[in-house]
Amino acid sequence: MTITSIGAPSGRSSSTCGYCSLPGERSFQASSYHTAGLSATLLSCNVYQAMIDRGWRRSGTWCYKPDLRASCCPHYTIRLDALAFKPSKSQRKLVNRWNRFILDGREKERMPLDVPIKHHQAPKKNRNPLPFSLSSAVHESEASSAREGRPAHQFEVVLESSSYTDAKYALFEKYQHDIHHDSTSPDGFERFLVDSPLDRPPIPYSTSSPPSHLPIHYGSYHQLYKLDGELIAMAVLDILPHCVSSVYFIYDKAWEEFSFGKLSALREASLAREMHDAGAPGMGYLYMGFYIHSCRKMRYKGEYSPSYLADPEKYTWHPLEDCLPLLDKYQYACFSDPSHCSDSVVEDEDPPGLSDGDVEDINIMIRHEGESVVFPITATNAWENAMIRNELLMCIHGLGDVWKEVVFRF
Repeated sequence: MTITSIGAPSGRSSSTCGYCSLPGERSFQASSYHTAGLSATLLSCNVYQAMIDRGWRRSGTWCYKPDLRASCCPHYTIRLDALAFKPSKSQRKLVNRWNRFILDGREKERMPLDVPIKHHQAPKKNRNPLPFSLSSAVHESEASSAREGRPAHQFEVVLESSSYTDAKYALFEKYQHDIHHDSTSPDGFERFLVDSPLDRPPIPYSTSSPPSHLPIHYGSYHQLYKLDGELIAMAVLDILPHCVSSVYFIYDKAWEEFSFGKLSALREASLAREMHDAGAPGMGYLYMGFYIHSCRKMRYKGEYSPSYLADPEKYTWHPLEDCLPLLDKYQYACFSDPSHCSDSVVEDEDPPGLSDGDVEDINIMIRHEGESVVFPITATNAWENAMIRNELLMCIHGLGDVWKEVVFRF
């Protein structure tokens, strides 16, 4: 058999919460819960796409599914329709401000944001402005873009496979210290933002030669922002069959006045759109992680429209504006059936069992005579172990139909 996804399953777990506590601190008690986890050795991008559509996320190779009913701050998966997205006036200003700084320097950047950029102003005989193009705007300040004259700064954006470098770690260490008031280590950085279980199949673009700045494989990437040769920001991205998935973003606090977190979201939305336009089949969304309505600092993700939240029970997608009244009213919101909404924290019930036929379809990987060998679980006594059985049931229930594509490792 061809093995495309391998992982060690786990059941319920809990941790402290950083969303309902003071900046730089976490809740005193464990109040953030997961219904299931998967420590993945290998994941096909198709399997992981199906997982995030059911509310999973990854941190390095650890994949987890939040328990929205039981957690203090429910995590709802949010995605932006990158094909329908039209930047707001304030979002366009952010891009123009950064471009003004790169092309014309500090003095022009400090001009009021509504003032046209004289450096790029059209001749007086043709003063009708062109419609705003996000893709054109985010690339305007890059060193690779053709322009007249010499820009005030050299700005470069590089998309590369996730990897460890001293410069990346130095940026992460500074970010942790300056933004989160926390310490880290090279190993911690590598586990968190470098390691990935995703495979790297080629992207079947319909065009014979997509633009060189677009990825040619699915998988995990680092998008590097370099100013005058110095790394000042980095996005951790997963490129999946239907989306660009934003994993994490770090930046040098010295540049926080330019709202790099918001600029990166605009660039990532543009990346999804550009891949679609180049013929990447099914591409069209930016997954922005979790929308956490109970945490005001996380509500900025709703500023990108049209955005949709995944229903925590049916996994259908619902316009954010339709979800907000329920989120305002209830601790836990179910968009597909509002009668399931709840004002209090409620633990999930035990997952349903499996039919004998489904049990026979479970494949596990164990060490046998010094080698890793795949067996049907019914060929071993693993299913008779109550702890293994419970963890498998929780993980399988969380994965949905895609569980049959995963070999479970013990």
